[in-house]
Amino acid sequence: MPEDATNQNGKNLHGQVIHQSQDLIGRLAQDLIKLPIVSGTLTTIFDARERAVRAQELAMSALSLPSTADVERLTRRLRSVSQRIEGLEDGIDKIVDKLDKRPAADLDARLSKLEEALDRIESALTAR
Repeated sequence: MPEDATNQNGKNLHGQVIHQSQDLIGRLAQDLIKLPIVSGTLTTIFDARERAVRAQELAMSALSLPSTADVERLTRRLRSVSQRIEGLEDGIDKIVDKLDKRPAADLDARLSKLEEALDRIESALTAR
């Protein structure tokens, strides 16, 4: 038998053993969870964990320390603000690009018109 075929048979056997082991472990876990003592113990453990987490949050709150949830909320908010800032930066970049593409003479003419309009407004306000 060629070496490749032997190697392939070894891989197939290895895969079958792993698959059967996973199935066996899965069935064993399901059978264990069905036992009242195991399910009761797991329930007790999870309840105790939840009470410990609540007690920890109260203690941290009493010490004015942020909880994990507070830090996660702050992190999400910071990401949101960061994304908004990036959006503003992109908008400013687009405006700058548009301004860079306009000829300087065009901008100078517009500024002159604005200055003239401001002078007229100032004269009208002074006349009042």
